[in-house]
Amino acid sequence: MSVNVSRGVVAVSLMMVLSGCNAGGIGSSLGLSPSEPGNAAAAADRQAFVQGFCPQISLSDGTASYRTYARGKDGDAEQVIFQASLADTTRSCARTETSLTINALVQGRLVAGPQGKAGTINLPVRVTVVDGGQEVFNEVEQYAVTLTDVNQPTQFIYSKAATVPGNISGTARVFIGFEQPKKK
Repeated sequence: MSVNVSRGVVAVSLMMVLSGCNAGGIGSSLGLSPSEPGNAAAAADRQAFVQGFCPQISLSDGTASYRTYARGKDGDAEQVIFQASLADTTRSCARTETSLTINALVQGRLVAGPQGKAGTINLPVRVTVVDGGQEVFNEVEQYAVTLTDVNQPTQFIYSKAATVPGNISGTARVFIGFEQPKKK
């Protein structure tokens, strides 16, 4: 019983301390006075960062999964080497006067197929930032994922920092997906 009460007291105390840190604004918790020269501009920059726009991430239609087959056996389920898929996403942004850096993260999973072998597999991941129908960033990266056991799926986190012009609109969007192989 006393352990539960102690945990409750610690949790309430921590919340009070944290709320006290925010009571005086950004500068006061750092020991800065709002009247000091330059601090108002720095506080305004931090405030703009906190309130700034950060584009949403969407998984590209039809490219959230990627499958490879043994040579010449495309479409045969018994000939799958591996399959990768993308799922949850998140992002954070950092803005300067001239640019916006979008730190995009996506969670993925790699599963061996009947023809799969343990080892490192390069997954072609494409990140595209579109603003007003125009691409402002587009890059494909070979992302290495190690499959240690063909009987166990491997989860991975892919991250990409995309720097775009700072004047993008509120309709900008980040698309992430696998670069699909060309049909022969």
